[in-house]
Amino acid sequence: MPGLAWSSGWPPSGDQALRTRPARARLRRGPVALTHAGSGTFTYITLGPIRIPNPEDLVSWFKKPKQKLVSQKRELPGEMWDKCAGCGEILYSGRLEESLHVCPNCGHHFRITAESYEALLLDGGRLQELYDSHLRSSDPLKFEDSKRYRDRIAQAVARGGEHDAIRTGWGTLDGREIHLGTMDFQFIGGSMGSVVGEKIRRLALRSVDTGRPLVLISASGGARMQEGILSLMQMAKTAAALEQLAEARIPYISLLTNPTTGGVTASFAMLGDAILAEPGALIGFAGPRVIKETIRQDLPDGFQTAEFLEEHGMLDRIVPRHELRGAIGRLLEHMC
Repeated sequence: MPGLAWSSGWPPSGDQALRTRPARARLRRGPVALTHAGSGTFTYITLGPIRIPNPEDLVSWFKKPKQKLVSQKRELPGEMWDKCAGCGEILYSGRLEESLHVCPNCGHHFRITAESYEALLLDGGRLQELYDSHLRSSDPLKFEDSKRYRDRIAQAVARGGEHDAIRTGWGTLDGREIHLGTMDFQFIGGSMGSVVGEKIRRLALRSVDTGRPLVLISASGGARMQEGILSLMQMAKTAAALEQLAEARIPYISLLTNPTTGGVTASFAMLGDAILAEPGALIGFAGPRVIKETIRQDLPDGFQTAEFLEEHGMLDRIVPRHELRGAIGRLLEHMC
């Protein structure tokens, strides 16, 4: 019986012996403690039953459970990284800013804001926008497609802070006063409406009055369709103002960036005394698909890129972004 003491003999017999249970597990009385009862007598006492596991259960102790590998993605702020459209490289934004938003691997030129061009070209990096900043786009046609035109304007103003697709004013480049107009592609794709055309016209006429050379930086998808014929009239308006500038023999330098297309290409962007472009810029009037369907011919490789236009004599020079300030400064030194 459990708890009985035996004066001699080990292991105990009878009920104290091991038993075998039908469920393939054995029940043993134990563990057993040996105590001294005096006069050379020792007693054995069973302390409780112990279950002996099956061999199959023992194997499971040494098996490592299979678990699916779960990748722990670390969320990083989107503004910290940019993917290069030229080579697909993921670039740290801080390094990209140091390289003037030019990919250090393949030389792809990222699109930058009007303020960034002003900081790059002007002494002190500031444009004196003292006039014409009060001009605002209106909606005389009450145009509406998927959204009302006036709502698009309000949304563009709220997103970018500018009131239209061009900033105009004056500043100094290497100590020389110039008039500068820089288009902002973030404002409805840099499209040219009545305000853009009027600000360019006024800037050109002020160059005629003051003798300051004119520099225009284009980044545009073309004429603004929401203004219909009014936007197309800006092509003739800007061309007429630049003709007066040419008659006064005031230098005009045009810089084409990615993209420069549509009515902007067909007007003031291609009328410069010197026409420069950034590497890889898309420059054209109609899109390649429209041209291909019209002429029913395959287009050559690199069609409508700055390199293609330079090769065919439609550009004077392709200038990398970090050389723009020096290149424009030297041109003005020779032209003025």
